[in-house]
Amino acid sequence: MKTIKKLIAIMLLLNGSFLWSQTIAVAPANTYKVNAHPKTVAKLMRIELIKLDKYKVLDEFDMIEVDNPESYDSCYSKKCLLEYGKELEVDLIISGSMDKVGNKIIITLKLIDIQSGEVVKNASDEFEDQPHELQRMIAIVIAKMHGIDPDPELYKRLQYKNEVITSNNLGMVKNSGPRMGGAYALGSISEFMTRPESQGGLEMAPIMSNLGYQFEVVYVGTENFSALFEFIPSLNGLEQGKFLPNISVLNGFRFGQAGWEFAFGPSFGIKKNSYGVFDTKGVFDADNPGRYWSQGDMNAQNIDWTESGLAEHGYYLDEHLDNRGYLKISTRWVMAAGRTFKFGGLNMPVNVFYSSAKSGGMVGLSMGFNITRSKEKVN
Repeated sequence: MKTIKKLIAIMLLLNGSFLWSQTIAVAPANTYKVNAHPKTVAKLMRIELIKLDKYKVLDEFDMIEVDNPESYDSCYSKKCLLEYGKELEVDLIISGSMDKVGNKIIITLKLIDIQSGEVVKNASDEFEDQPHELQRMIAIVIAKMHGIDPDPELYKRLQYKNEVITSNNLGMVKNSGPRMGGAYALGSISEFMTRPESQGGLEMAPIMSNLGYQFEVVYVGTENFSALFEFIPSLNGLEQGKFLPNISVLNGFRFGQAGWEFAFGPSFGIKKNSYGVFDTKGVFDADNPGRYWSQGDMNAQNIDWTESGLAEHGYYLDEHLDNRGYLKISTRWVMAAGRTFKFGGLNMPVNVFYSSAKSGGMVGLSMGFNITRSKEKVN
């Protein structure tokens, strides 16, 4: 029994010694759309092979000892690699390719035994497009080639996630970013904006700017469709010296490669109201027909604002927008449609919208911008 154990130990020792005594050369790798020179990739492969401590690795100076070394700069086929390996007098030669396809990097390596002329090992893997992590990607593929499990956390963060829902296609563009535009008031809102301040109006043009920021939360997303919540706080009328805050909460849908989108939902703001009448016939002020009278105005002028007092003139008391009145939460319904234009990494959403309110509303144009951010580095 002791003799058998000794024989096994000797065989293992000899086998390990044989492996370590094997010499290996690293040929330049073929690269496609990857921002790395083939010789740079070969150097990274050489470093990771040395870390394995399994072979005698020829360095880049050993590699130029052959006649006409430049002729092997594009040596990728099995036949060429065998010839290269024989010229270098090594036992093994490793080569492969590194290709960027869409939003992933594919690394494929092959190990050739020079004496047998056969490919003895192959390994390949797909990674997220993170070019600053090429060395770690190469290390993972070389480890897998030699039956070594890579660090699971590192592999998880670099591996390409082949999922239906992704964060790299157009359908999943996130348009969180600043918004700016303008709107034109219609109906009762236009009347309130243009009404004199002495009658509770804003005394401004019926056109105003809006400046805000859109926050997006995608809850369904595929390559050609996204469903999202949009939160848009904004300030309106700043160019006319007004401070009119507003927040919209919309449910949106984004379609196709062209980035068409549609959204709808409520909008909330603050308004002031009072009870009163519009003196359209000039009953209470003959020189100013159409004037708005609030209860306070009527009390000050000793005008009978009771139902019977108003009814005889064909008026009735109602609630109206009045900047002198009491505060209330205002609600509107917003509908918007538009498209996201892409210029490289710049996304520029452009939308038309309509905001409806009781007997009035606002129609306008909004546009914004955001940058497609790069992925974070793996630390």
